[in-house]
Amino acid sequence: MSKPALRRLLFTLPPIALLAGCAVGPDFKAPRPDVPATWSASASAAGVTTARADAAAAWWTSFNDAELTSLVSRARAANLDARQAMLRIAEARAQREIAGSAQWPRLTANASAQDNRLSESTPTGGLFSKIGQFPGLKGVSIPNPYSQYQLGFDASWEIDLFGRVRRSVEAAKADTRASIEDSRAVMVSTLGEVGRAYVDLRGAQAKRAVLEESVITAADLAALAGQRNAAGLSSDIDLSQAQAQAKLAEAQIPLLDRQITQDINRLSLLLALQPGALRAELDAAAPVPPAPPSAPIGLPGDLARRRPDIGAAEARLHAATARMGVAVADLYPRVTLGVQGGFQSEEASSLTDWASRFFSAGPQVQLPIFDGGQRRGAVRLADIHAQEAALDYRRTVLDALHEVGNALAACAADQSRDALLAATVARNRDALDLSRQRYASGLASFIEVLDAERTLQQNQLSLADATTAVSTDLIGLYKALGGGWS
Repeated sequence: MSKPALRRLLFTLPPIALLAGCAVGPDFKAPRPDVPATWSASASAAGVTTARADAAAAWWTSFNDAELTSLVSRARAANLDARQAMLRIAEARAQREIAGSAQWPRLTANASAQDNRLSESTPTGGLFSKIGQFPGLKGVSIPNPYSQYQLGFDASWEIDLFGRVRRSVEAAKADTRASIEDSRAVMVSTLGEVGRAYVDLRGAQAKRAVLEESVITAADLAALAGQRNAAGLSSDIDLSQAQAQAKLAEAQIPLLDRQITQDINRLSLLLALQPGALRAELDAAAPVPPAPPSAPIGLPGDLARRRPDIGAAEARLHAATARMGVAVADLYPRVTLGVQGGFQSEEASSLTDWASRFFSAGPQVQLPIFDGGQRRGAVRLADIHAQEAALDYRRTVLDALHEVGNALAACAADQSRDALLAATVARNRDALDLSRQRYASGLASFIEVLDAERTLQQNQLSLADATTAVSTDLIGLYKALGGGWS
């Protein structure tokens, strides 16, 4: 490069460097979520505390069920949705690297060896073939065909004067954060589904045990009715009704067997296993994992920190804000510094001679003048996208508050229902025992005994549903709070 060219290039660098320090477009400011100071009155009725909810991140441990903890641990490692979400994070990081590469100069090298011949039927080729016929050019000739060898390089660097590249990188980083939050949301949902399916399985097994107990009770009643019938103390109707009651209880068992199979298959799918792969592990009945007496849920202000969907909405708002800067920067000039150089020669032996060198260097300016409103339309579009992202953030926060509120209400209602049903079942057992004694003594009809047995069975099934709902509600509350991640 000649000294004048070098001086011109160096002369342009200081003002360009000063301009490159600015970035047009709005700077992102994290929004403040609009949340109440405390939860509603249903929170105290649900048996929760406002202690920091970090301890509830591994909510499954609060149920003290080793099998549930094992299933959750395996789902975290094997679930296909979670693994796919991790790939989306890797994809976003690759996009960030692509966007960041524009911040650096581009340098390429080239080498070529060509044999060329110009057609003498073209003006250029005809001129070259006849150049020796012109006065004063006797004996001068231009070889045709000719060879050309070249070794060279090409370097260019777009000076980020108005922050277009920096805003692109900022948007790509925000997109990466959104992908990470989305991955967390998938994990929260997946682990919640594992908990729900497991609790539902144990609830179905508990209801099956109730029906098996009812079958035994009905058989006992049938035996009692048979004894009274043999003694001439009752009719055949009592015996038939007792046998019908036993068959009715048996008829409900296949429905629960189907539910148990579906729950086991659901868990197998969440663990990326074949259908029935967990049958041997889960077929044996076990109690519904009991909900802890209290659960730390933190304050409403903690939601923005814990809920991954809120974090993802904030990241997307950040990305949309940064892309406004990209659109605004496109309204301004672009300056690219370029350098080309190398060696060219007709002979390979003289390719690296100093006389074979060539170069070109200098800045290139691109100034938008007229595009029919395309760039300004892009600015307006980016602004609309940012407004949409801001509304989406507000909607996500509001949805989260409602989800937590509904989960708290469900917890409070089902806990109260569970306690009342437990007391009811205890009274139903007493009523059945008393009616059996009265029937055996001839003081009551068999219908009274059957009514007491049917009522006990129905309320036992309802109690099993309520107990299942209490644990399921708590899992739903943890999920609504954004638990299940670390």
